[in-house]
Amino acid sequence: MPRYKHAMKEAVMDPQDQMRAGDALRRELARGDVALSGVAPVLSHLLASPGQALVSEDVLARMRGMLGDISRQVIAAHAEFGDKGSQPGQGMQVDLAARLAASGIVVSHCYAIAMESLLGERLEQDGSIDQVLTPLLQELIASPDESTAELAMAAMSAQARFVQAQRRMDMPLGELPSELLLEVLALGRKVCAASEPGPYDRAEQALRAGYDESVSRLGLLTRLVGGLSGGIRAALDLEHAGLALFATALARTSRQARELAILSCHERQLVRLALSLRSGGLKPAAIARQFVVIHRDLAVPQGIEDIAPEQAVAMLKGAAAGRSS
Repeated sequence: MPRYKHAMKEAVMDPQDQMRAGDALRRELARGDVALSGVAPVLSHLLASPGQALVSEDVLARMRGMLGDISRQVIAAHAEFGDKGSQPGQGMQVDLAARLAASGIVVSHCYAIAMESLLGERLEQDGSIDQVLTPLLQELIASPDESTAELAMAAMSAQARFVQAQRRMDMPLGELPSELLLEVLALGRKVCAASEPGPYDRAEQALRAGYDESVSRLGLLTRLVGGLSGGIRAALDLEHAGLALFATALARTSRQARELAILSCHERQLVRLALSLRSGGLKPAAIARQFVVIHRDLAVPQGIEDIAPEQAVAMLKGAAAGRSS
């Protein structure tokens, strides 16, 4: 009977209680979004100011490494089509890296990637959650559907390359989302094509021709999760799916950018994480299990049990509209 009464309580929820819970969670979500809105400008400042320690030095080091690697690749591509007797100066690479560090969308992406890498390492060390081959991925690789198995194998290989690249603090141009590649190429043009645009035109054309977002790590993960259909709930179990698939599924079910799904795992984004999980249809007990895996000692925000999945989606959508206005 107690279980039946609890079920009835959930089914016949007091509208006033639901409204109060929603208002409290909206306030906390808004506070979290204020913090998120200041991330990119602060990081741009810190990246340009050596010695600052307001953000983890490990995060900043990884971001500087990624920005430097992106700059190096663009300058190297330009050099291939330039005067064979001359080499681009180090100043061009430094200049482009500085411009990249001042770009909000580039910095935000590199920050999310650095956070994903660090969280993945922590989960592997503390929770024995493999960063590459997880139980769900093994199941998908063993799928009788040949296309699913091939896609899962490709995603596993891409994830393995990602882990290795992050250890070197690299960021291959082919792994950037398309809108970021366009931003990088536009900034590269300002540095490389000021005096003689011809070589850079050819370099940009070559980089565009060799780019295919669908075979990037994020593209493969998105396609793999999209093919799960009704089985996507399995990807919202972090221990079973691993962080890469978990974040991709969380973004899909909560209708957020994947970067936000990653950042929702930060300890200052507890409400966003809870709402994201709830929007995927997880019950309060399942949400609590994910919190134990990610945050260990931090509790699920009060009131999440009073929020329906569709209401959680609407709250996250409303927060996104507030950030863009």
